[in-house]
Amino acid sequence: MKAVCEALGVSRSNLAASLKAPIAKPLKRVGRAPKPDDELVSAIKAILGAQPTYGYRRVWAMLRREAAIKGYSPVNAKRVHRVMRAHGMLLQRHAGGVDARRHDGKIAVERSNLRWCSDGFELACDNGEKVRVAFALDCCDREAMAWVATTQGIKSEDVRDLMVASVESRFGQVNRLPRAIEWLSDNGSGYIAKDTKRFARDLGFEPLTTPVASPQSNGMAEAFVRTIKRDCARVNPAPDAQTVIESLPVWFEHYNRVHPHSALRYRSPREFIAAQSNGGAVSGF
Repeated sequence: MKAVCEALGVSRSNLAASLKAPIAKPLKRVGRAPKPDDELVSAIKAILGAQPTYGYRRVWAMLRREAAIKGYSPVNAKRVHRVMRAHGMLLQRHAGGVDARRHDGKIAVERSNLRWCSDGFELACDNGEKVRVAFALDCCDREAMAWVATTQGIKSEDVRDLMVASVESRFGQVNRLPRAIEWLSDNGSGYIAKDTKRFARDLGFEPLTTPVASPQSNGMAEAFVRTIKRDCARVNPAPDAQTVIESLPVWFEHYNRVHPHSALRYRSPREFIAAQSNGGAVSGF
């Protein structure tokens, strides 16, 4: 024993105590057993059947929402990733280059109705028609409050209609905002027109524009455009302009009511607004 202890560099008393100690029993797992993988796979496939562009984080958010409604423990995000990877359901990683145009300013604000941002985008139809859409987002809760769509260019009149629709969405039919709200947009002709800026100030907005050639300065609106194009326009039929325009209310409602947003802890804008209204903590679920 002495020679062994000297070779191992341990004391004889420590080794003797270790030999006399009872064999430790394996720890029992406390809590509810996880769902079988086949059940989880079925739930994931059902989500991806409706939203094939969702990655594992948003799939996990949808499963978490379902668990909250049904009253059982939510599945772990890492487990969702493992199961989706094992069954080849993960999205391919984006390998695009880094855009040199960068904006370090903070667009998001801490409360709703402090700053709204607006932008436009174009959708191509199978028959060659183009649909141009302008929209307004709240820079806190990310709700798409209103939009306008046309087969022509977005004009000053369209932007003014968008402003009125946004105000009515949040405050009803009022002549002026109860308090000043920043209106952030790019330098499109419909936004920087004198009539538009004058109309905005009459409504109670403070018009702001981003630096020229810097779309990242309105990055929140740019992210919304990517979401609509990826999750809605890309996976739905677009035979003509009329079909796309009729689909827009469904797409915008899905974004507001269902789409999990990473900056909102993977809640939808409407879930985030409800948490604010109920006095709940906005940082958790």
